[in-house]
Amino acid sequence: MKSYRSQIMKLTVPIVFQNLLSVAVNSADVVMLNYVGQSHISAVSLAAQYASVLFMVFYGLGTGVTMLSSQYYGKGDMRAIDVVEGIALRFSLIVAVIFAASAMFIPRQMMRVFTPDAELITIGAGYLRNISVAYLCWGVIEIYLSALRSIGRVTICTVLNTFAFSFNILLNAVFIFGLFGAPKLGAAGVALATSISRVTELVLCIIVSLRSKDVKLRLSYMFIRNRLLLKDFMKMAIPAMMNDVSWGLAFSMYSVIMGQFLGTDVVAANSFASLARNFGSILSFGVASAGGILLGQIIGQNRMDDADKAAKVLMRMTVLFGAIGGVIILILTPVFLSFANLTDMGRHYLKIMLLINSYYVMGSAVNTTLIAGVFRAGGDSRWGFICDTIDMWVYAVPLGFLSAAVFKLPAMWVYFLLCTDEFVKWPWVISHYRSKKWLKNITRDDLFKG
Repeated sequence: MKSYRSQIMKLTVPIVFQNLLSVAVNSADVVMLNYVGQSHISAVSLAAQYASVLFMVFYGLGTGVTMLSSQYYGKGDMRAIDVVEGIALRFSLIVAVIFAASAMFIPRQMMRVFTPDAELITIGAGYLRNISVAYLCWGVIEIYLSALRSIGRVTICTVLNTFAFSFNILLNAVFIFGLFGAPKLGAAGVALATSISRVTELVLCIIVSLRSKDVKLRLSYMFIRNRLLLKDFMKMAIPAMMNDVSWGLAFSMYSVIMGQFLGTDVVAANSFASLARNFGSILSFGVASAGGILLGQIIGQNRMDDADKAAKVLMRMTVLFGAIGGVIILILTPVFLSFANLTDMGRHYLKIMLLINSYYVMGSAVNTTLIAGVFRAGGDSRWGFICDTIDMWVYAVPLGFLSAAVFKLPAMWVYFLLCTDEFVKWPWVISHYRSKKWLKNITRDDLFKG
């Protein structure tokens, strides 16, 4: 047990640091825009929902890469990893081009989905145009880093992200406030900084690939044909991607509900509450990612009993880190309340949102570890897709719309009801974990015979 714990922590530490940096960039955006005005915070919060959806697509495809590649790495088949990377790149680039083109050419229409406010639409449209380049780069970066993580090379991924995120924060200050003679762009400056840092990160990925002896970044992999691996990828990675997209779209609908029915005070307060929730989730999400990688490698070696024991260790660690995450949010509450440049009503909303999120992170920690970590390590992504889709689209989103638009409940009652989504599915998720139906070796022999 101690060995599994140490192996999980060895992979977890760089992932947690990487996630911390990602949250730090988002925090820097809000902190700096806090001095520009509440409208800029609200507009970026809404426009960033598209990036959240896109992240779910790339994360889902990247999870598919990790599901297959970690098991094939345990099996010792590096050629299969190249093919899987190429298949994922095909899908990710198609999606990236669609989002980038939309952000460049129809940004105002994209903003109208979330708000009727003319000022927010104008600010958000400028943000979306400037971030379109980042969408293209992101599609390649996320797949390559997922391939590296699948073989345990999480440290190099953290180094790449560290440089890119640090550069992003520096450029945020330059373009938001107009430092060193740069134009003062406000919300649009956040997007421009993100695009420049993503381009830089892609260049660094290419350099790492040229020096790497195992996993390479080559667009030529997209043209390798292997019917069996494509079939497995479609069977396992696509449900994972659809799971994350379905969940991401539903979570974006929460922002639609807030923007359309609850007002700008709630939207602005939610941008700070989301940051606090992200800080509180860093440890548990890092453990989920690391545990999924380790479990995949163990299952690929056909060590099923060991995989079951490692999963139990992972669950105990998740519960512990979920509780720690809740405490972190409570500790951060006075900091956010004193710093946030909100109206009195917005600050009142934020206080309640932070209290709700202090226990909400436990629900998301357990579900993320099991659905996105444990189940996917064994190739079981379809079950999570069905579970999350029913939970979000049959329960949470309709409940949010009914409570806000039909019954017109107070804003914080609507927010509370939206935040019951994770706990509603606990009985089914935990039952599926105990059934061990997810515990399968998904690798194949003789993939390249003939």
